[in-house]
Amino acid sequence: FYEASWAALLYRSPESIVWQALTGIYPLDEVGLDDYSDAYRRDTFAMHDVVLELLRGYDRNALGDAELLTFEFYEWYLQDLVDSAPFAYHEFVTSYNLNGVHRSTETFFTQIHPLATVADANDYVTRLRDIGRKFDNLIEYLDLQSGSGIVEPGLTMDWALFGIGQIADATASNVSYYAAFRDKLDAIAGLSAAERQELLDAAFAATRDHVIPAYRSLRTRLQSLRNGAPSGIGVGQYPDGNAYYAYTLRHRTTTNLSATEIHQLGLDHLQRIHAEMRVIFDQLGYPQNESLHVLFQRVAQDGGVVPASDVKATYESIIDAAELELDQAFDIFPSADVVVADDQYGGFYIGPSFDGSRPGAFYAGTVFDEAWYRMPSLAYHEAVPGHHTQVAIAMDIDSGPSFRKMVRFTAFVEGWALYAERLAWELGWYDNDPYGNLGRLQYEALRAARLVMDTGIHSMGWTFEQAVQFNMANVGDSRNSSEGATARYSVWPAQATAYMVGMLRILEARQRAQDALGAAFDLKEFHRVVLTSGGVPLELLDKVVDQYVDSRLSAVQ
Repeated sequence: FYEASWAALLYRSPESIVWQALTGIYPLDEVGLDDYSDAYRRDTFAMHDVVLELLRGYDRNALGDAELLTFEFYEWYLQDLVDSAPFAYHEFVTSYNLNGVHRSTETFFTQIHPLATVADANDYVTRLRDIGRKFDNLIEYLDLQSGSGIVEPGLTMDWALFGIGQIADATASNVSYYAAFRDKLDAIAGLSAAERQELLDAAFAATRDHVIPAYRSLRTRLQSLRNGAPSGIGVGQYPDGNAYYAYTLRHRTTTNLSATEIHQLGLDHLQRIHAEMRVIFDQLGYPQNESLHVLFQRVAQDGGVVPASDVKATYESIIDAAELELDQAFDIFPSADVVVADDQYGGFYIGPSFDGSRPGAFYAGTVFDEAWYRMPSLAYHEAVPGHHTQVAIAMDIDSGPSFRKMVRFTAFVEGWALYAERLAWELGWYDNDPYGNLGRLQYEALRAARLVMDTGIHSMGWTFEQAVQFNMANVGDSRNSSEGATARYSVWPAQATAYMVGMLRILEARQRAQDALGAAFDLKEFHRVVLTSGGVPLELLDKVVDQYVDSRLSAVQ
């Protein structure tokens, strides 16, 4: 049942199958892109109901602890999907950032789509020709969304329009979809010059005749909605907005914490983090009457700047050093490698493919010089022992149904990555680097501030400027960065709350295990238990740890 139902759900998104390099396991009958039409989405919602009902038809009382955990994992996942159905038009699908469908489509082609064979290349071109249909689906969604009283705020829509315009107004040869194809073709073995040119011509024509017109149509529709776009931010201003935000908080944090509780949690931890920063500022002799922004300008200057040409190699050396020290706290390691990939802005991770054809990749901003003080924590978060360590180990699990490897709950995944930053400090990796340690604390302040800002924006009526000022004062970021952070939280409700909530729950679980086991507590063992659970909802993480503690206590008694 698990495998059959999961396959049925997975086939609803052929892009996901290609993304994870699963076509050998889940072969595709047709070469195309995801169907985002309203009719197809509603059929998918109906499938969620059916699969959940079938799951609950099995007798959970007949299951042992491990089997029950898998049952409850799937149940939580399915129930969350069912709970999303009433909010079918609340998501901002054409926003400027990574969760915009047009942006993720571009990433799918330029970073993910295989180009190892001529068949891959032909499939790429075929899918390019399907972009117009997919974007028509997006336009249909925008029409239905606006008909339900929801239009993305004008401020972030303008950002989206700018990005869309960069493709809509470009010549085909300069469009990323074509350029990525052109640059990767030489990797196809045995490709003759004539075959290469034929493929290039086909990709050029598909970009010119399908991709660029699709972006132009999407821009036209957004421009027609722009006059009716609200000037304020926050989903609370829309019909059923408060209920939607309550859903997103549970979806992202996998807890029942309210907006008020999360808001206060952020304020409390900011107070703690600022006090920890002050200790190091005093050690460095920094004035007490300066703003965080000015203080971190000092940190950036005194900690040193890495030239753009050396950024990639510097991140590689940080990750290499981290891997050498992993056995301080781990006795389980991922089989997949992680590489540092070039990107204009960077700061994100894409996991390895299931077939081993693609390693995990930390995308680093390699176009501009970078201040050293934030580099170690970013590498620990995105690569080792953060995202890559967690995601790749989860993919290595060789027992249980496939969804345990593939489903990733934001609070666990991002919570683990933030926990990894803190773990590096606990292991002494910052001992001789006060600037790097301040970078860690600034990142932690960023995650605490997100709890306050996200709930402020979506639940408490904060203005854009109010959120920007809060970020500048409490994180120490520039106005530019603070505007970017505020815009992100405004179109991606609750996502930013997952990091700190997740880290705190992992720390709480660890402390509970330490208190119960005393001298028998083993950090390596704890990490193995947590990482091999797969990226569970935080509610189930407590159960995983409690079962581990009970088992360990039984063994030592």
